[in-house]
Amino acid sequence: MSARKSPLQNSEVSSSSVNISSIFTKNLFIFIIVAMILGSVAGYLLSSKKTTVGNALTTSTVGSSNITKGTIVGSSDTATFKDTASGTLVNGGINGEGQFHLVRPGGDSQNVYLVSSIVDLSKFVGKNIKVWGQTQTAQYAGWLMDVGRVEAL
Repeated sequence: MSARKSPLQNSEVSSSSVNISSIFTKNLFIFIIVAMILGSVAGYLLSSKKTTVGNALTTSTVGSSNITKGTIVGSSDTATFKDTASGTLVNGGINGEGQFHLVRPGGDSQNVYLVSSIVDLSKFVGKNIKVWGQTQTAQYAGWLMDVGRVEAL
């Protein structure tokens, strides 16, 4: 004999599966809405936090008249900006490489050509400075450096 289910049993099974799927859909929809709201609030709170970690910049709004011996401007991240050089800062690069250069003892072959997106080097023109930066590849300059920190000597 074959086991036949009555129409009543079949309708109970199908109605319970419909109820479960409709509840699941409603709960899922509510969960997604709540998650979006909480994510938006968390993102807003994290983005409005004004903390500096790691690559903190010191004051970059130093006027050229305010620069005295010991003034340090730029990043405190000496791990990234590990190369150093000292000399007198002069305007101009060499064949389009560098915006400024450091004049050092030993003649033109010892010049360090400089660029910087962190520090406004124009405030230090004519001053004896020490720079921290990353050496970049160059075609014409003997030494091209991306400056991240400057100290007036």
